Amino acid sequence: MKIFLDVVGCRLNQSEVESFANAFRALGHQIVGDAGDADLAIVNTCAVTVKAAADSRKKLRRAAREGAPAVLATGCWATLYPDEASELEGVTGVIVNDEKEQLVSKVLGLNPQDVSQLQMIREPLPGDRARTRAFIRVQEGCDNHCTYCLTRIARGNSRSRQLQDVEKDIRAAIAGEAREVVLTGVQLGAWGRDFDKPNKLSDLIEGVLAIPGFDRLRLSSIEPWDFEPAMLDLWQSDRLCRHLHIPLQSGNDRVLKAMGRPITTQGYLSLVEAIRNCIPEIAITTDVIVGFPGETPEEFESTRAFIEEISFAGGHVFTYSPRPGTAAYKMKPKVPVAETKARNAELRRLFAQTGFDYRSRFIGQTLPVLWESGEKQIDGAWRLSGLTDNYMRVFTSAKQDLWNHMTPVLIEGHHPGRGALTGKIIE
Repeated sequence: MKIFLDVVGCRLNQSEVESFANAFRALGHQIVGDAGDADLAIVNTCAVTVKAAADSRKKLRRAAREGAPAVLATGCWATLYPDEASELEGVTGVIVNDEKEQLVSKVLGLNPQDVSQLQMIREPLPGDRARTRAFIRVQEGCDNHCTYCLTRIARGNSRSRQLQDVEKDIRAAIAGEAREVVLTGVQLGAWGRDFDKPNKLSDLIEGVLAIPGFDRLRLSSIEPWDFEPAMLDLWQSDRLCRHLHIPLQSGNDRVLKAMGRPITTQGYLSLVEAIRNCIPEIAITTDVIVGFPGETPEEFESTRAFIEEISFAGGHVFTYSPRPGTAAYKMKPKVPVAETKARNAELRRLFAQTGFDYRSRFIGQTLPVLWESGEKQIDGAWRLSGLTDNYMRVFTSAKQDLWNHMTPVLIEGHHPGRGALTGKIIE
């Protein structure tokens, strides 16, 4: 059977899709890059924002429109709105998050235990979803109570995967020649707390670093209250990427409290200072929500000033998205749409500037770059794009396609208009 896999949303969703692909391939099925070539299309949906939900519906409709005779919806949006998902034209089935572990066995009518014991090799997904990085799911669900978020409702409480199961996935990625491993979860920092004998995220990282055969280990998003300063000793390993994504959401203490986030701006600042004292060149990126109910112009200004003070290496700005079923949905007063758009645009400009300032520090340095894509030019040269360990995008020209290779690169300057750098490969 030919299967098309698509995804909306977070790295965890991407990790799950890669796991589906590994299992289907191990059972003799083919993963294709276009829904029109498939016998079955599976879309892993997202509901974190109104836009993510709309994108999920769009991808389901597109898969059916492009000719997939069967379309399966799974993920958070399909879990929260299974009836709506089922009613979309072309959708032939829904598998909710609680059943997602058995998705492959359900589709193929197999024993889940037999599927879980397969020897798998991770290969990049075909088409525009190909990645050199392997996203490895280590944890599911969330124990936080952020008032704006549906994830806890869609995915339940935190549940950790045992190290041996994580290791199995990583070895499958190594067998598929993945150079970089990214540990993902809804609440990554909660890993191990739910075990009979509780563990810490640092235990997981140490265990993963003990696995040979890959070059880089990267952590996905981690909440500030979940980051233990003792973890900083782990960055003595040059395989652990100098990049941390630590969501802020607001730079105002009253708004943080209304959001249900158990941290203050001073606590966040102290954490960032501790990290930078230990790893001076680390990239710290973040998420911020604008237009949360009741956010005044003064409170937005304090967020803007706090972002400027921290001087992040980059950040995502989200306009508050009212989600029925969350505590914030009934909060008032609502911030006018025009005002939220203006605030969003202002913070995007600010992040662009702080990102530019961070990247400027590395011009003239030589850094290893893992090449993620290559495009052949008219003159026969290859235009390459890749990432440094501290999550800076680099472009260069080369004589050959170096996809999934890592080479030293002399950083020469800023790429115009791309929020990236240019460099020259050191032969």
